[in-house]
Amino acid sequence: MENPIVKVEHLYHRYATQWAIEDISFEIDHVGVVGLLGSNGAGKSLKDPIAARKNIGFLPQKPPLYPDLTVDEYLRFCAEMRLVDPKKINRAVEETEERCGISHFKGRLLRNLSGGYQQRVSIAQAIIHDPKFVVLDEPTNGLDPNQILEVRHLIRGIAEERTVMLSTHILSEIQATCNSIIMIEHGRIVFSGSVEEFDSCIEPSSLFATFDFPPLPEEVTRIEGIRNVEVVGAHGLRMWYNGDRDVVKTVVRESVAHGWELTEIRSEKSSMEEVFAKLSGKSK
Repeated sequence: MENPIVKVEHLYHRYATQWAIEDISFEIDHVGVVGLLGSNGAGKSLKDPIAARKNIGFLPQKPPLYPDLTVDEYLRFCAEMRLVDPKKINRAVEETEERCGISHFKGRLLRNLSGGYQQRVSIAQAIIHDPKFVVLDEPTNGLDPNQILEVRHLIRGIAEERTVMLSTHILSEIQATCNSIIMIEHGRIVFSGSVEEFDSCIEPSSLFATFDFPPLPEEVTRIEGIRNVEVVGAHGLRMWYNGDRDVVKTVVRESVAHGWELTEIRSEKSSMEEVFAKLSGKSK
């Protein structure tokens, strides 16, 4: 990559005697949302830290809100702290409030906003200076389902023009919001790729089937390749198999031969939780 937006080279960070990050290197050269999974906490030296910070926005897990300030006052303060040109602060505040859907609350005290709107203000402070790279740490933490959907939509909109790194342990947030994933475990990168690649990096190992006249589990376990069977409802069976895709054809043939009347059969992908556990070395 000739001009990556983010470039990390040989990054280390240690807490007391334990390495949290050890010799991490990666590059990001595209706009969109990148999910960060696994161990958190890292630091690095910058050749020009002030210039670098002008291009970085950050939302910590516990946003630094000042409840006795209005939305306008708070964002103006944040703009000044981020060294926005004083002549451009008014416009920066107005544009950011509009982007984050908080213009109608500009004169309201932060303490009087709902949790969802407080989080919108928190995201606004991270982009007030129009950074190229934004890091959001657990941005939907503590929100109700409707608020989560609204914040997800806001994040995707922000990521249309810049790179957003979403740090979270909630795998459903990664799946719903991100384009790609970097997973760090035991201080090392164990995965880097698209969400689809992450979700598919373990081959499906179970089948779900429904029958008008379902067989007994012991009848199904006699089929070569079937390791275990679970009864699901009155007509369903979940079958764990050895990875041989031909087992599907065998189940279909056996159903016809024994009059089970198969009505549906499909392979089941590993859940993101299972993939995460496998990559982190925590699977059973």
